Amino acid sequence: MKSLRYLNKYFIKYKWRMLLGVLFIICSNYFGVQMPLYVKDIVDGYKSSGAEVDFNQAILIALKVGGIYLLLSLGKGFFLFLTRQTIIITSRLIEFDLKNEIYEQYQRLSQSFYKKNNTGDLMNRISEDVSLVRMYLGPGIMYTINLAVLFTLCIQAMIGINGELTLYVLIPLPIMSYLIYKVSSKMNALSTKVQSQQSKISTIVQEAFSGIRVLKAYTKEKETIHHFNGDVEEYKKRQMKLILVNSLFMPTIILLIGLSTIIPVYVGGKMILNQEGGISVGDILAFIFYVNYLTWPFASVGWVTSVIQRAAASQERINEFLKEEPEIVNTNQQPFNFQGNISFQNVSYTYPNSNIKALNNVSFEVKPGQTLGIIGATGSGKTTILNLLMRQFDPQEGEVLIDQQNIKNINLDEYRKNSAVVPQEVFLFSDTIGNNIRFGSINGEATLEELEEVAKKAHVLHNIQGFDEGFDTLLGERGVN
Repeated sequence: MKSLRYLNKYFIKYKWRMLLGVLFIICSNYFGVQMPLYVKDIVDGYKSSGAEVDFNQAILIALKVGGIYLLLSLGKGFFLFLTRQTIIITSRLIEFDLKNEIYEQYQRLSQSFYKKNNTGDLMNRISEDVSLVRMYLGPGIMYTINLAVLFTLCIQAMIGINGELTLYVLIPLPIMSYLIYKVSSKMNALSTKVQSQQSKISTIVQEAFSGIRVLKAYTKEKETIHHFNGDVEEYKKRQMKLILVNSLFMPTIILLIGLSTIIPVYVGGKMILNQEGGISVGDILAFIFYVNYLTWPFASVGWVTSVIQRAAASQERINEFLKEEPEIVNTNQQPFNFQGNISFQNVSYTYPNSNIKALNNVSFEVKPGQTLGIIGATGSGKTTILNLLMRQFDPQEGEVLIDQQNIKNINLDEYRKNSAVVPQEVFLFSDTIGNNIRFGSINGEATLEELEEVAKKAHVLHNIQGFDEGFDTLLGERGVN
């Protein structure tokens, strides 16, 4: 549960919604608990009168009983609706906040983080893991509170009828909770394996879609399909094991519910025959109602435990990188106007994962108005110089100076806004041609005239005008179309 403490700040944020939800749970269960007592009084009153009732009187009694029972059911249902409108909606709001927080953290983290983590796993954390956490925030909490309230109200009503019979009736319920807990624990372990395999499949699919051109160019479709099918087969095996264990869940509940229902009938019937405890037929009927009320909440204990376990495991995965600090942090918020002076002084850089020394004691200076071209073979350090120049990472030795200031001390956001970079890898977003070009503007806006001007300078205006939709032409992911 330690990992779930991270969510406490959201409970504080939505405390009034949660408290209202608890109040509505109490009201809903209050109406529910009154229903068996009302039926009990009607049955006992009818039996004690001993008078014969004609057909018309029977119809009136039935309508009266049914009408009041319906009103109580409507009251219970109305407050149940309000419960879901508070607690379940709160869980959705927290899910929304958590996903935004995770996405913002993804934006903050440095380039090195993405070199150590695969995309499929990162996608699973913001989708599957957050969904499992939401199950704890919504149904998990709702069923837990509901059990506590319903148990208190039902036990109070049952003891008021007969304490001894109450003790007999409660015996199977803890056994039910324990058995369902064991089944749920097994389901949780299998679910973790299924989730792990799903992350692996997501990564394979994402890489296949991103590199579809390369796959087709080298005719590697069959090998990729074979590799994918192997992982999907393993996913199916793990999922089938989970379904097998899951199939034991409902039979276990039904068996124990039946046992719990038999006890008040058998024990209560003996008490009536032996004239013990002053128990009546109406009392037994009320007990049967209360047993059925309590069985599912007690059965949900095991399910809720499993939900909490899975949510805790997922939140722990989320916390791992929410606590991670980016290696590159902008510490200066002062305005910075880049004049164009660049200097490398005895700069060395070794890649931490491969221990390849890309740069060794490199020094040069580019003054405003000058142009510098760097040529060399693959792996000679050209891209490393560009990454150091834009401070994607810092050198282990030496300094990078921008306008005679160490790049670590300037306003990094302002510096990058004053810089234009054409990366080695071309990337196009799933958006219009116009919006892809606007991506390079500081404020993300540009008029049609400005788009035409820059497209003309880049010598692509005639290509864009060749499309029916012009700048409004939608590009596929990475510009596949």
